[in-house]
Amino acid sequence: MAPISEGSKNFPLGHEFYQPKEEMLELERRRKQLAIGIPREDYRGENRVCLTPQSVEILVNNGHEVMLERGAGLASNYTDKEYSENGALIVNEKKEVYQCDVVMQVSPFSGHEIDMLKGNQILFSALQIKSQCGENVRKLMQKKVTAIALELVKDRDNFFPVVRSMAEIAGISSVMIAGEYLSKAHGGKGVMLGGITGITPTEVIILGAGTAAEYATRAALGLGAMVKVFDDSIYRLRRLEDHLGHRVFTSIFHPHVLHKALASADVVIGAMRYERDHAGFMVTEEMVQSMKQGSIVIDLSIDQGGCFETSMLTNHKDPVYKKHGVLHYCVPNVPSHVARTASLALSNICSPLLLNIGQNGGVHQFIKNDIGLRHGTYVYRGILTNRRLGDSFGILAKDIDLLLAAM
Repeated sequence: MAPISEGSKNFPLGHEFYQPKEEMLELERRRKQLAIGIPREDYRGENRVCLTPQSVEILVNNGHEVMLERGAGLASNYTDKEYSENGALIVNEKKEVYQCDVVMQVSPFSGHEIDMLKGNQILFSALQIKSQCGENVRKLMQKKVTAIALELVKDRDNFFPVVRSMAEIAGISSVMIAGEYLSKAHGGKGVMLGGITGITPTEVIILGAGTAAEYATRAALGLGAMVKVFDDSIYRLRRLEDHLGHRVFTSIFHPHVLHKALASADVVIGAMRYERDHAGFMVTEEMVQSMKQGSIVIDLSIDQGGCFETSMLTNHKDPVYKKHGVLHYCVPNVPSHVARTASLALSNICSPLLLNIGQNGGVHQFIKNDIGLRHGTYVYRGILTNRRLGDSFGILAKDIDLLLAAM
């Protein structure tokens, strides 16, 4: 057979010209445009917002749409004008926001808010298992939504970024609040939190050695206070000492040692984390009675049942009460005390998460590939996937990994 010519070149039979070649194609991940709704928070004086105007600008520039209920950022000192100038659509009706494909809010969804959802949506919010009710969980399932708890989402290092950020803020804020209420202007005994030359420093007792406790300890030490930290884990106490350079007194929960420390304390901060239901209190009413008149108790664990037997839930409008001569501060969402800082911290976590979801083809595709987001998902397409919620309300919960494998 004669060679086949192409232009001035001859290609003999059998030359690679006749062989099929692989075509090298660049495979792009299919992007997903998100319609994100941000409602105004109405829950227990909640002042935070999930996205700042700067984060909205980033999302909009990446092709996403953001709808904001009028006034949603005011409690964090972000105006509607700031959001609008950065690309957000401002609407008057809350129901309009709840029609978006993705709805983000800080507080858990109430029954009334769930009723406004159109269904088959992606919901981001806090879960707060102890404040949930079975009726709301069933409503979410009926709406066929995928609900993700912000506090249960993990990062690549297997940490809980939202919990850690809010714990850092709560720890530092607790010391600031203690300083306010020790002053005469707020009904305290007129003591400065810290110490100055020639005067014995104030004594601060911290219950727990987790993130909130560590940052409370840092803040108190920075002001010059004498700090004692109690925990039931030698490992956590040792880690705290390593982080702070052995500048703090630490102890296991020995009742006699704790009782003696409380009797001389000016401030006691409860910062214990309870993974499951716990029995009893770290500080009994009898121990509170032994404390100095005018001292202050701040219970950062009130949303989990509290560290003190005398603790009762309060809010930002009426945050304190006095019992046995001791001032009690028992607000569950302490980071809302510094709402703008807390909103920035939340936005720094939520904004990259939304960008990753969009770049990876939507939340359902991203959940399959991201273990951390999967860990935070407690309802997947109308199916309960959180065993603890299921056990609490008698609802069958299914393993999300098995669900995804079947779909």
